[in-house]
Amino acid sequence: MPVKLRLQRHGRKGYAYYHVVVADSRAPRDGKFIERIGSYNPNTNPATIDLNFDKAIDWLQKGAQPTDTCRAMLRYKGVIYKKHLLDGVRKGAFTLEVAEERFQDFLKKKESAIQAKKDGLSSKEDADLKARLEAESKVREAKAKTVAAKRAAMVAKNAPAPAAAEETAAADESPAEA
Repeated sequence: MPVKLRLQRHGRKGYAYYHVVVADSRAPRDGKFIERIGSYNPNTNPATIDLNFDKAIDWLQKGAQPTDTCRAMLRYKGVIYKKHLLDGVRKGAFTLEVAEERFQDFLKKKESAIQAKKDGLSSKEDADLKARLEAESKVREAKAKTVAAKRAAMVAKNAPAPAAAEETAAADESPAEA
């Protein structure tokens, strides 16, 4: 029975997430499977991959063939590299301790790359927010200036003429003297 590591689609239309499963290659995509070994959510940034590392290595060593997308995910998580190192240990190219050391170095580099991407995304979001707030404040200031100009025009229009103001002031003084 040819066994595959592949994705099984779940979720609603336009918002899919996937289970990583071990299945017979003749079974339908969303049909019967042997074992579920993880999940994949491409809707987050960066994509969320939750994988049972030991089961994935075990199935690869038993001869299960991953699909192209599943192979990319396994490579991203380091499962393919770990299998490669274990094959080297089995053949006698190096010891298990050397293999573990190499794998830990790989994980440190991968984790720093992932963290750098997350930091870049958060700093980009902060910069975008700051730019939007600055643009909004400029628009608000421009509106305030136009409103102030309109109010000044209305006050000037409704205010009595300066000569008329002097006459009313003189008229107010004269009854008081009499």
